Amino acid sequence: MTEPTSDTVRSRTIRYEVPGRDPQTLFARSGLEQLQAIADGTHPAPPISAHIGLEIVGVADGDVVMTAQPDESHYNPIGAVHGGFFATLLDSACGCAVHSTLPAGVGYTSLEIKVAFLRPITADTGTVTAHGWVTKRGRSASFAEADIRDGEGSVLATATSTCLILTPRQDGGVSSSG
Repeated sequence: MTEPTSDTVRSRTIRYEVPGRDPQTLFARSGLEQLQAIADGTHPAPPISAHIGLEIVGVADGDVVMTAQPDESHYNPIGAVHGGFFATLLDSACGCAVHSTLPAGVGYTSLEIKVAFLRPITADTGTVTAHGWVTKRGRSASFAEADIRDGEGSVLATATSTCLILTPRQDGGVSSSG
């Protein structure tokens, strides 16, 4: 094994704001309002955003566009960005697309996601863009799709997802809306 040098050793500091834990505050706005506040910087981004350089750059009802910045800290043993980066970005795009359709007082969680890896991502790929959109809204579950593209518009990965719709209970817990 070769000794690390200053040319091969890098560090990364992740800074984030601890999310609020008060369900009343969390569910006071609609999903679209929550995501718009994150996009315009009036509400802090979720901590996962700091890990992958995730930013919401556009949000509408049932549709979200976000960017992320892959770097070498995301590499797997074969020198490409780990599939978890793809999956995190796609899950975020699908979930936020569903989130944007929800009224105040209602949340969601991912039930399943299927990811197709089409092309590799490396640090040289540069900023990637994920687009997520709702394909079917339901009372107890919603369905979404997403893709990741590079700066040239080439599709790098796709996903389909199912999200469970959750309504807060009076006791502070949550229940399925169905």
